[in-house]
Formats: sequence, structure tokens, C-alpha cells
Amino acid sequence: MPSDIPSPPAKYLSRLRNRWPVAERTMAFQFDKPPSFAFRPGQWMDITLLHSFAADPKGKVRGFSIASAPHEEQLMVATRLRETAFKRELARMPLNTEVQIEGPGGNLALHNNPARAAVFLAGGIGVTPVRSILFHAAREKLAHRIVFFYCNHRPEDAPFLDELTALQQRNPNYSLIATMTQMDKSRRPWTGERGRLAPALLAKHRAGLASPIYYVIGPPGMVNGLHRLLNQAGIDDDDIRTEDFGGY
Repeated sequence: MPSDIPSPPAKYLSRLRNRWPVAERTMAFQFDKPPSFAFRPGQWMDITLLHSFAADPKGKVRGFSIASAPHEEQLMVATRLRETAFKRELARMPLNTEVQIEGPGGNLALHNNPARAAVFLAGGIGVTPVRSILFHAAREKLAHRIVFFYCNHRPEDAPFLDELTALQQRNPNYSLIATMTQMDKSRRPWTGERGRLAPALLAKHRAGLASPIYYVIGPPGMVNGLHRLLNQAGIDDDDIRTEDFGGY
């Protein structure tokens, strides 16, 4: 008789192959993708550091959204380089160091019906699962109309900003609406939107979208604030999906 208890996520050995900065105080990490590791765009995985390093109160395991799309050869994650022993070790351990990955997990996924538009709202490191979904949609030539509202303090703080901007050339169904809230502190030129994501900005760029579903992704405080914003704009909770990153 089949069991209703789901199987635990599979565990694999992998190796760190590359890392590079994708924004100030933010770094991307590439790991070997095990041949049998399959995931949906938007899912996450756990990474366990297997060798000894300074004690971390939260241990040797962290969960990360997968920023790479399934067709990409390596598994990629990205994170803010906070002052924890785990993050310090991840940023300095030698390339080719072995780690354990476990997963995938999570239910964030682009809806199936291409007749309904998708509107993503995220900021900072909340971009990671969105990147996976957007690059998959471009690769598969999905018919969904997609608008991504991407809010950051400055361009310097926005992971993957340049490649997400360039992706619009590959997918005519996708639009990036990036807005910056602290351009007075930036060293880069900016011709895009400025200020916090507000009802007027949302209305300006969602006009004409067909029955959109809204995806709100990021730290809990940001997710709650954007959820309220959508409700104030008259959007029903049935059309809102949220994913919050606590303690990343």
C-alpha cells in the first residue's frame, strides 16, 4: 500500500567550482550539478560544509534558492556576505572543495496557464529564484507575459542586474522594471525608475496585463509590505503568491 509520507530530499556530494561578486557584498557560487539532480525553476537546496571551520550558532547547513535555470550546466546560488562563520568560510574556502547538497525543495513555480500574465516583485537577494524562472522561460520560449519589478537601493546593490536587463532582448514577452531608492549614494548612472515601489508605479507598468498572478519574494518584512501594497491596489489574495527568506 503506497505511503502518504513524502520521501526525504536526496543528498549528493558536489564541489565548489567558481565564485564571483554579483553586487556589493553579494557573491554567486557555482557547484557541480550531480547527474541525477533535477529541480524546477524557483526551488531551493541545502548546502552543508563538510570540513571544519569556526563554530557557527546555526551550524554547517544553509538553505539557498537555486539561481541557475535547469538547463545550465552548474548549480548556482547567491548570497549576501554577512558576518557569520558559515558565510565567511563559503567565501574563502578553496575551489574544488567538496560539499553536500540536499534537495530540491520548495513550491515556488511559474503558473501553467500562459493566458495569465506573471508579475514578480522582489528586491536584493530575493532575485535568486526569479532569475531561475526568467532564464528558464527565455530558454523554453514560454508564452507567458512576464513583468519583473526589481527594487534596490542602488544599481551596485542589485544582483544580476545587467544580465536581467539584457535578457529582455532574448524574450520579447519579458519586461524588467528596476527601481532604485538611494541613487544619491550611487556612483553609477541610472535612467530607470526611482523610489519605492508604489501603487502609481505598479499601475503604470501593469496596465493591459491579462489576469496577472503576482509573486512576492524576499525577506519577511519586504514581503509583508509588498503584499499590503498589492491589496491596497485592489489585488485579491487569490492572485498573490509569496515566498519569504528568513535568516538568510
